[in-house]
This record gives sequence, C-alpha cells and structure tokens, in this order.
Amino acid sequence: MHDIRAIRENPQAFDNALTRRGGVAMSAQVLALDADRRAKIAAAETAQAEQNRASKEVGAAKASGNEAEFQRLRQLMADKKADMAKMQAEAALLDGRLRDLLMGIPNLPLDSVPDGADEDDNVELRRWGAPRNFDFDPVEHFEIAGVRPGMDFETAAKLSGSRFVLLKGAVARLHRALAQFMLDLHVTRHGLEETWTPVLVLEEMMVGTGQLPKFGEDSYQTRDGYWLIPTAEVTLTNTVHGDLVDQTTLPRRMVAHSQCFRSEAGSAGRDTTGMLRQHQFEKVEMVSITDAENGLSEHARMTGCAEAILEALDLPYRTIALCTGDMGFGARITHDIEVWLPGQNRYREISSVSYCGDFQARRMNARYRPEGGGKPEFVHTLNGSGLAVGRALIAVLENGQQADGSVSLPAALLPYLGGATVLSADGVLS
Repeated sequence: MHDIRAIRENPQAFDNALTRRGGVAMSAQVLALDADRRAKIAAAETAQAEQNRASKEVGAAKASGNEAEFQRLRQLMADKKADMAKMQAEAALLDGRLRDLLMGIPNLPLDSVPDGADEDDNVELRRWGAPRNFDFDPVEHFEIAGVRPGMDFETAAKLSGSRFVLLKGAVARLHRALAQFMLDLHVTRHGLEETWTPVLVLEEMMVGTGQLPKFGEDSYQTRDGYWLIPTAEVTLTNTVHGDLVDQTTLPRRMVAHSQCFRSEAGSAGRDTTGMLRQHQFEKVEMVSITDAENGLSEHARMTGCAEAILEALDLPYRTIALCTGDMGFGARITHDIEVWLPGQNRYREISSVSYCGDFQARRMNARYRPEGGGKPEFVHTLNGSGLAVGRALIAVLENGQQADGSVSLPAALLPYLGGATVLSADGVLS
C-alpha cells in the first residue's frame, strides 16, 4: 500500500511511476478523496472544540440565573455533539474508501526497471550453461517413455478435474528428492531458516501480501472463510504482520516447502498439457524481511540463491529483468529466472524474485525499531521461488532425456535417490 504523505508531497512522481507501469494517473483522485477526509476530520475537531467551549460556559450561565443563555448553550452543546458524530462517521467512511483505493494501486517501479508494455520488452541480464545438442528430436516431459508410468493425468482428472496430476513411483520420488535437495542447499549453503507453515490462512494475511482484494479470483477460499495459499510468500512474509521488531534481528531469511493452490483464472487455454501450469503444485519459497538500506543487495543475493539451484542441477537458464509492464502487483523490481526446456525449445520461468520495498509492510503494519534509536520504520520485504518443484522436475526430465526413453539424472540428486543415476525407459530408478 502507498504512503499518502508521499503522494501529497510529489503527486507528479506518483503519476509518472504508474504510467510507466501502463496504468493511469491517479494522484488527483487519491488526493481529492484525501482532502475530503481531512476536511471531515477538521470539521469534527472544530465541532468538538465548540462543544467543549459551550460546556465551560453553561455552568456560568446557570450560576448567573440566565435561563435563556443556559438553554441556548445546552442546545449548542447537543448540536455540536451531533455535528461531531456526523463528521466522524463521514470521515471514517472516506477513510475506508481511501484505503480501498490505495489497496488497489500497484507498487511503483524503481528507476532502474526497464520501461515496457509486456514480456517482449523484458531485458536479458545473463545466461548460464548451454542448451544440449540432441541427436534426436527431444519431446516434452509427459511424452518421455520412462516418465509415462509415473505421471498420470487421467486418474488425476477423475479425482479432481483438469490441471491436476498424480505422480507415482520413481517420478514421485524424483519430485520429492528435488524439494529436499533445494531445502538442504538453501539451509546449508545460503543460510536460510527452514520453516514449515500452514496452507490455510486468514483473509487479512492475503491482504497483507497483496493477493486481496484485487486478485481474489486467482485463489481458492473455503466455506468457513480461510484462503488456500498461492505460495508460502503469504505465510512467511506475514510472520511479522503487526509486529515491531528490532533492526538487529534483520535480515530474516526464511525458506519453506509447501503445497500451493491457484485457480489460474487468467490463464485459460495456456499450457493445458503436461504439468507446467497446475491448480495444485509445490514450491520451495524464499522470503527475506530486511530494512530500508539493504533491500536491493538482498534482492541480488536472493536471485543468486535461486540461480545456484539450477547450476547445481546443471540446468541451463537465463535471468531476465522484467519491464514495468510485466511486473507483478506488489513488486518494485523483479528478476525472472527461466530454465531451458528442450521439449518446448524455449526458456520458461522457474523462479520470480521480487523486491517489494515497504509496500507489503504498510498493508501488514510491520515495522522495525532502528538500532540507533528514532521513529519506527516499515520493514522491506522480498520473495522468490527457490524453486518451483514441478517445473524443476520438468526441466530435469526434458534436459536429461535419452533417445531410448530413459532419463539421465543430475549427480546432485544421487544422495536423495539412493545412488540412482537413471530413470529407465520403463520408469524404474537405477
């Protein structure tokens, strides 16, 4: 959420940043609502002051025996009390409208973010690894002979409908191994704190990280009001919801492996085959809570943590700086990491690492107490996939596929697969 004071101080900068994102100027609308709200507050304060003044005078009028003046002052007190209540109610209504308006406005991009309208304007920052040269035509993950026995879309559709998958046997074990490998690397090498979180959260937690109110259709809600998390970003970030923490405890670097749930409301017709885009999937999510000075350095660090997973798995990737028109709602800057999928002959997103500044913290009222003293400040938050487990599985299968339908597996996974190095063409680890 945005700081109304910053908008008051520099409305033109606010509008310029929104138009860079492809939005429209909104400062006039915001400030008009803010001015009405402040006017109501001022009117309530004036009415209260007049009521207090009349209250002081009414005793003197009664003591002097001036009945007419006494009755006039009593009526004035009643009128000002009613005026004050009316103005306070109207101010509260306007305050709610202003909050709702600010809640729906996306975060402002940093100056360093490239301008652009959509993904075609994103900027490649670097590449790692070279796509393998196959002596046969590589296929997509679900078409590999050794994968078919362990990736059952038909049974999943019977159980739950479209965009679900049932993993079995060696493929299920490989999927689990990838998640364990990611967690271990983040904990032992990157110093993240392993965390296990609920997947059902209160509505205010979804508001805190920006999924609500604007993107409610993209998530699932239970009948009793809980929301299923679309990513552990929601739970990890909200661990400081409403808190005032010491700056000395920052940064807080966390990682969690969780089930994730998304309705994919805006993706009709996209990636309908295979398990690239599912309603239920698993992710290893990284979140950092830091201070105002270290947000950008933490963003670079977190991006490196995600890249390290792909390098350890020997999977070619490229890192992209998203342009203003392609960034997510809550981000000030985002780096996407795209892994090479030979079955599609293209790079596909496997991680999105975003720095949100104090945007989420204002929604959560999460602050820190500066080490040297002074007024509390809002924390700065970051989140990133480290990585999407299902997409990592796809990448391992497609990059390691062999002409006979088997799959050569990354050496980094040997300790998690009992020493197995191959998924055979009949779906067995060996």
